[in-house]
Amino acid sequence: MYFWIFVQQLIASGTHIIVKDLTETIQPSLILLLRAFFAAGFYILWVIVREKKYLRIEKKDIPIAIILGIINIPINQYLFFLGVRLSTAPNAGLAYALTPAFVLIIALLFLKESRNWMKISGVVIAIGGAVLIMSERGIDLKSDYFLGNVLLLLASFSWALYTILGRDFSRKYGAVYSTAVTMVIGFISYIPIYLITNEPIAIGTFNAFDWLGILYLGIMTSGVGYLIWFWALKKMEASKLAVFNNLQPILTTILAMIFHHHVLTMPFLAGGVLIIGGVILAQRE
Repeated sequence: MYFWIFVQQLIASGTHIIVKDLTETIQPSLILLLRAFFAAGFYILWVIVREKKYLRIEKKDIPIAIILGIINIPINQYLFFLGVRLSTAPNAGLAYALTPAFVLIIALLFLKESRNWMKISGVVIAIGGAVLIMSERGIDLKSDYFLGNVLLLLASFSWALYTILGRDFSRKYGAVYSTAVTMVIGFISYIPIYLITNEPIAIGTFNAFDWLGILYLGIMTSGVGYLIWFWALKKMEASKLAVFNNLQPILTTILAMIFHHHVLTMPFLAGGVLIIGGVILAQRE
């Protein structure tokens, strides 16, 4: 099981690298449209063929399903794509390592979850690490790098919100089925946004590597990676499994050093240690 968890983390880490490469030459909104298309198609086939079901939910659950779908793709994934384009792949890995801290913040503020010094200290330490990384090149509100980091943090926060809001929905319909529903709704809700805000689709200039990257994002990341995660959730407590997410920024950084010749800096290393350490401390409860 640990081998497959490592594979899942490697797939997720590769996502940051591939998105960074693709967004250098292709409009992020177009990449997202194609990724969402392939991901939605993957889940529709999986549910129909594997689970022998159709995408149906109770009428009373339609509003929350629409909200989750909009958070999933038009908000979370779009912010992620824009953020990676302006920032770096390792920073994206660290931003998403903050997701458990954001989940705790939401739970403490709005769900009246019990508070203790360990949770609060962990969140403060992790946020401090994020601030350190964001200020690595100075606090310049007009800087693309600073804006990219802000967008990545917003993407991570939106994923935490998705996690909180989707908890009961996922428990009711099952993790894979509920993800399929939100993927399809997210894709459908993103189509008019893309058509209104972007130029017509132009994919004639894509090369083989571009298509492989998009297929990786749609099928490997959103498909295979998610399924491995859900499979592991059935065999391990969520709190224990979440700790493995701390592998992601480490693996992403290693991949960035290999493929992007990324150079480590002291603010990045110090901020990374604070983020990972703070998240582990907050999750120990």
